[in-house]
Amino acid sequence: MSLAWFARRLILTAYTIIVVSMLVFAITQILPADAAQSLLGENATPESLAALRSKLGLGDPTWLQYARWARHVFIGDFGISMRTSQPVGPEMLAALSRSLLLAVSSILVTLVVAVPLGVLAALRQGKLADTGVSLVAYFGVSLPEFVTATLLALLLADTLHWLPATGYVSPLEDFGSGILHLALPVLTVSVILIAHVMRMMRSEMLDVLKSDYIRAARLKGLPERTVLFRHALRNALLPVVTIIALDVGYLLGGVIVIEEIFAIPGIGRALMIAITTRDLPSIQAGALIMAATYALTNTLADLAYAVLDKRIRYD
Repeated sequence: MSLAWFARRLILTAYTIIVVSMLVFAITQILPADAAQSLLGENATPESLAALRSKLGLGDPTWLQYARWARHVFIGDFGISMRTSQPVGPEMLAALSRSLLLAVSSILVTLVVAVPLGVLAALRQGKLADTGVSLVAYFGVSLPEFVTATLLALLLADTLHWLPATGYVSPLEDFGSGILHLALPVLTVSVILIAHVMRMMRSEMLDVLKSDYIRAARLKGLPERTVLFRHALRNALLPVVTIIALDVGYLLGGVIVIEEIFAIPGIGRALMIAITTRDLPSIQAGALIMAATYALTNTLADLAYAVLDKRIRYD
C-alpha cells in the first residue's frame, strides 16, 4: 500500500463529500420551507421577514449561498438550528456518536457470532448444524425490524425484566446503566446483521474450500487448522468486509425505527425530526455528516482488504 494510493483515496473521498454537499444543498433549496419564516414564527411582519432574508443572504444567487455555506462547514460551522436556536454541529455530532456506538457494538456482536456460525455451517454442510444455522438466518432475514424489536422487548424487558425497555444513558456517564440500555437495541440490530453475514460467510467459505489453493495446502500436509484459519478464512472474509462497510450506511440512517422504538437520540432520529420540522440547517448537516462517515468507512474497508489478502496491492 503506497502513500500515493492513500493520497488518491483521500482526494476521492473529499471529492465525493463535495459532490454530496452540492446535492444536499440543492435539495434543501427546493424544500417547501422558508428559513426566515421558521426563525421569526408565523406572526412575523413582511418587513421583518424581508430584513432577515436580506441579512441571511437568502436573496443571493444559489451558487453564492452554497459557497458561503460550504465555507462555514469547512471550519466546522453548520449554522443555527431553526427548531432549537442552538448550533447544529455539536448537536448532530453528539447524535452521530450515539448512532456510531450502536453501529459499532452491533457489528462487533455480529462478527463474534456470525463468522464462527458461518464457518461451522460450511464445514458441516448438509448436516444438523448447517440446517440450524440456515433456519436462524432465514428467521433473522424474514422478520421486520419492528417485529424483532417488539418481541425482544416483550421477552427480555417486560417478561423477564432483565433489561430496560427504552431510554439512552451514555456509557461515559454511567457505564453499567449505559450498557444495559444499549443491550436491547444492539441485540435487535445484530439479529438482522447476523442473518446476512452468516449466510454470506457460509457461502464464501464453501467456495473457498473448493478452490485449488486449498487443495494444494492440504496436499502439502498442512494442519487442517492452518488451512482453515490462515488460508480459507482470510479469503472468505473479504465479502464480509464489504457487507459490513455497506451496513454502516444502513446502521447510521436506516435504523430510525430502532432509534424510535428504544428512544435513542441518534443521527437518524435527529435527521427525521429535522425533516419533519423543516429545519434546513439540521437537514444539511445531518445528511452531510452521514455521507462523510459512509465515505470514510468505505476507505477503511479498502484498507482491510489489503490486510486480509496480501495479493491485493494498492499502488
